[in-house]
Amino acid sequence: MADLATRKLPLAGRHGGSSTVRLTPAAPASRISLRAPADSVHGLSQALGLQLPTRPKTSAGANGRHALWLGPDEWLVIDENGAELVGVAASSGVLHSATDVSHRNTAVIVSGPGAEATLAAGCPQDVSLSAFPVGACSRTLLGKAEVVILRLDEETFRVEVWRSFSDYAFGLLAEGAEDAGL
Repeated sequence: MADLATRKLPLAGRHGGSSTVRLTPAAPASRISLRAPADSVHGLSQALGLQLPTRPKTSAGANGRHALWLGPDEWLVIDENGAELVGVAASSGVLHSATDVSHRNTAVIVSGPGAEATLAAGCPQDVSLSAFPVGACSRTLLGKAEVVILRLDEETFRVEVWRSFSDYAFGLLAEGAEDAGL
């Protein structure tokens, strides 16, 4: 039997932070980039087991699955349990496009009382609790890298980044965490 290639996690073994923030590579997850017209939202929501959000900067989550609104007909769906999301979306029987981006992306969990300050060190978007409440999400920039930020709770963010930019993003977050800890 032939050996199979094993994909190394891009941030394996990396940890960082300061006295006020922790940086942790997120566990592997499955992801799809989902595009669909408005009349397909109901069927896709039923198949995915959560209501696809239809308002800017909003998300929905259930049982380790998150759907992040990225545009009027675009979502990033993340499943922390590794479900085969393309097949799940296909079971909806409605018009859509689902592209597996599981190996394109990785994520960093930024948590602690200094999480907002850590993100602010490299992100132009206001991620304060009043402007970016729990459940808010947005495609934005972190330094020169495009990221998608999801606020999981008052002190925790999930920063989705393409794996090719993950070292850069982690390094920038680590510098921000050091500053936040001062």
